[in-house]
Amino acid sequence: MPPTASTARARGRHRKPRPLSPAARRAIVIAAAAPIAGTFLTAPSAFAAGKDTAKSYGTPTLDPAEQQIAEKLNARVQDPRLGNTFSGVVIDSGSDNVVWSHGAENALMPASNTKLATATAALTVLGPDHTFTTKVVYGDGTLTLVGGGDRTLTIPDVEALAKTAVDGLKSAGLTKVKIRVDDSLFPEPTLATGWNKDYFPDTVAPVRPLVVDGRTLTDTSLDAGKVFAKRIADRGITVDGEVTRGVSGKGDVPVAQHSSAKLSEIVKHMLKVSDNNIAESLLRMTALGAGRPATFEDGAAVVRDVLSQNYGVSLDNFQMHDGSGLSRATRIPAQTLADILDLTVDPRYHHTLKSIKDGLPVAGEEGASLGPQFGRFDTPDSKCAVGKVMAKTGTLSGAIALSGFTKAEDGRWKVFSFIENGATAEQNDTKDALDGLAATVNGCWA
Repeated sequence: MPPTASTARARGRHRKPRPLSPAARRAIVIAAAAPIAGTFLTAPSAFAAGKDTAKSYGTPTLDPAEQQIAEKLNARVQDPRLGNTFSGVVIDSGSDNVVWSHGAENALMPASNTKLATATAALTVLGPDHTFTTKVVYGDGTLTLVGGGDRTLTIPDVEALAKTAVDGLKSAGLTKVKIRVDDSLFPEPTLATGWNKDYFPDTVAPVRPLVVDGRTLTDTSLDAGKVFAKRIADRGITVDGEVTRGVSGKGDVPVAQHSSAKLSEIVKHMLKVSDNNIAESLLRMTALGAGRPATFEDGAAVVRDVLSQNYGVSLDNFQMHDGSGLSRATRIPAQTLADILDLTVDPRYHHTLKSIKDGLPVAGEEGASLGPQFGRFDTPDSKCAVGKVMAKTGTLSGAIALSGFTKAEDGRWKVFSFIENGATAEQNDTKDALDGLAATVNGCWA
């Protein structure tokens, strides 16, 4: 599969909140790679912090390490394990030079690489220090557990809420109470465009704002209410009847609350293990934070607004339908994913977005999606990159992606994004091929 010539656009990166027209904000240069025909782009951002805004655009000068990356990727992208539908790009994060590009603007299914866009919007709209609050309120003989979109709530957290609530009840001389849950923060769960009907509840749970211990159940809210009711009963308060669903009243009195960890920590965990449920909750909370309804459609619209208006990332060929990347209707080019990752190392955005880079799984890291239990970076070609590559994985039937960072032999950080769709090889074989491409960027697979 010969490299595809890229002649239409350069990179959309690190721009001011009011993006310029494509012609004014991008410069494109095509250079041939030898000995294998190929193309490379360069588009240093005029707004990139700490960079020479006066330099003229020209053929990028690739150092020997970059030249080797380009030449070897030109050959290795023809690996039959990658099939015929591929989108890939490698960028030097310091110079903005596109070291290598192959169908970088092809709109492909990115699978869980979609979470990079979700995380960027959530951190931007809500802020990295944002926390999610689960409350308990009392009124008319009823304790109501109110969901606040915290997908990380644990049983010990619920126990602490129950203890505080019981202490209040006993101090008021109350010995009997009804229990209900209020999950009205999110609308009734639905399937996203492009979701398979059999996703519920194992691959992803119906999206509700109340859940305990990350359980994947059809009704996580009522399950949380039952956990809470048991803890209330264990502390000597009689629970009257079954747990019900309802909306807390305006006159209900707050009796307990729990705040989650900071959003930055939640994002890191979500990316490390590629948690679909956290991603979908974050999409809804981001929509609410932007003043929109907590739906798939409004969440995706906010992501688009953030990427284009806050950061000037091009939305050419960009279609997003959920927060997790499970949708088979989502399409994101490798170029866009690389641009998103590149934002995380821009000094202007580092405070807001640094948890994205910090949360990327590291090749060989136990407990993360690039860990040995998933058979990643364990071939003769790629095992040399263990500990040297950090990247977000993505896997759906017919779609595998890998986007992240590695430090090349020239000592400079490279941003890469590789997406394949429709390969006929076994999934594990295709993953091995993508791991090999990352090792090629690092330079350890010479």
